[in-house]
Amino acid sequence: MKIKTFKVEQWMNEWENDCVYNLAETCIDSMTIKELLETCGEDVEQYMIGLADTRLTYSHIYGSPELLDGIASLFEVELEHDDIIPTHGAIGANNQVIHTLIEPTDNMLSVMPTYQQHYSIPEAIGADVRIINLNLDNHFLPDLDQMRSLVDENTKMITINNPNNPSGSLIPVEVMKEIVEIARSVDAYVLCDEVYRGISEDGSYMPSIVDLYEKGISVGSMSKVFSLAGLRLGWIVSRDKKLMDECRERRDYDTISCGAIDDKLAALALNNKEKIFARNREILLKNRAILDQWVQDTPEVYYQKPVAGTTALVYYKKDIPSYELCVKLLQSKGVMFTPGECFEMEGAVRIGYAFDSKLLKEGLDKFAEFLKEI
Repeated sequence: MKIKTFKVEQWMNEWENDCVYNLAETCIDSMTIKELLETCGEDVEQYMIGLADTRLTYSHIYGSPELLDGIASLFEVELEHDDIIPTHGAIGANNQVIHTLIEPTDNMLSVMPTYQQHYSIPEAIGADVRIINLNLDNHFLPDLDQMRSLVDENTKMITINNPNNPSGSLIPVEVMKEIVEIARSVDAYVLCDEVYRGISEDGSYMPSIVDLYEKGISVGSMSKVFSLAGLRLGWIVSRDKKLMDECRERRDYDTISCGAIDDKLAALALNNKEKIFARNREILLKNRAILDQWVQDTPEVYYQKPVAGTTALVYYKKDIPSYELCVKLLQSKGVMFTPGECFEMEGAVRIGYAFDSKLLKEGLDKFAEFLKEI
């Protein structure tokens, strides 16, 4: 099966080891194992002694009860263990759902910009992929009239990304309910990539597609809002029993099980999610304010202020392709962004801002210098 180059991942692979200021990072300041244990109130030495006795078998094929309970706690609707499938990160979850559901005779809708899996995998399968463009004019929210015009009796799935990567927009629950009704009108699934979901600005609960729709599919992971990308653990959640049975059958071909240590540490983090979210909300709000002030003070750029997630799509007022700009910026200033071209968006860069505040400020100032020089 031929598939397009995964632009954002190839960009990261090629350049992330060559930068001084990595403002392409999308995870909230990653924790060490020691910091995780301390945040969760564990005695580090005693926990590690116990961890050393963990037998490295396949362990729980479908996830330990503790892990499944932890994932279920992220949703308002009541879930059973068989409504949850652990995967190798959210990337494994998206891949598994799309390959399970989509046939060459189907059509499906995807927003853009979003994570490239959502349109390139079904394109490679041979499905008719219909794009809903998000932009500044609509605040990076889906156009519902366009969505209604694109669905038909052969629409198998609508994919959305909430909060959105790269813009940091958040679809209001009222709009989510309208998307559900559009999907229900043609009996389509809604796959919602919710890897950035969990930490709202005011601490309130962020509704999931699974809360709202019986054929909703939520994909998430420990990577972004939990600061634990090294665990490589994600999940599929849906109340649609038929879909979940089909995903489990396909899972035998590409996953078997997740790692025993990943499962154990993820379960611990999920059981202490409010402590981790408190740490990470502080980082997000502080750095989102730093980014916003920088944009206001820098006449060469503009954006839609992000309200969720860890990234922003920042537009620049220079006549230079985004890939070329990002390479020159990295080579001259050591600052790494992700080109908008990786999201089929020109004239913009994706900036990650959820890490060390000093590094963020310095990197943004270097970018401002660069924009003046060119």
